[in-house]
Amino acid sequence: MSTKERPILFSAPMVRALLNGTKTQTRRVVKPQPWASCSIEDGMKGEPPFVFSALSGDGPGHDVNETRTPCRCPYGQPGDRLWVRETWSTHTCYDDVAPAELTTRSIHYWADGEIETGKGRPSIHMPRRFSRIDLEVTSVRVERLQDISETDALAEGIDMESDHASLCLDIAATTSYPNDLPRGSAPVAVYKALWEQINSAGTWAANPWVWVVEFKRIDQGARHG
Repeated sequence: MSTKERPILFSAPMVRALLNGTKTQTRRVVKPQPWASCSIEDGMKGEPPFVFSALSGDGPGHDVNETRTPCRCPYGQPGDRLWVRETWSTHTCYDDVAPAELTTRSIHYWADGEIETGKGRPSIHMPRRFSRIDLEVTSVRVERLQDISETDALAEGIDMESDHASLCLDIAATTSYPNDLPRGSAPVAVYKALWEQINSAGTWAANPWVWVVEFKRIDQGARHG
């Protein structure tokens, strides 16, 4: 089976974590989410890697029917590649120049820090040739968001020494931990704050099913290898 490649968006802090090698996982919400009587399971022989398993029936004493439909990961499977899209810009003089007419020498990656630049260009509009980070998918699994472990929270690239982490821990120290956050789980507390910063308040409590994609960074020289 041939290797496939897909784009994936990351925020500036996560791009920095990718560049320094501290981010080796990402969690993305499964869409659509399973409904109340449905779960996501590993596929059996002859099925895709993951399936929606839905049970139906007329109650006790009656047959229970199971419907199994594919649940496909939009980020690929082990061996596939992801190329990172991130926020970027050019010097002001290039603000009206179309991306097709720009070269890599004329662009600035916002994750690299503040310099005088022109208008910001959203990550979704980054062309393939401007991407500087290629990733190889090493594993894919599905789980509930709140099942994340401390080890996995750190693998998500959180920086426990950052000002953001310190603020999250200060807040956690002055409030009681909710049932969905184990007491003393500092990395998970910081990851929860990061998740809600990206996905909006209340999304942690919803505890959605998420794709857990693990990866390794690869040399861009191997892109066509």
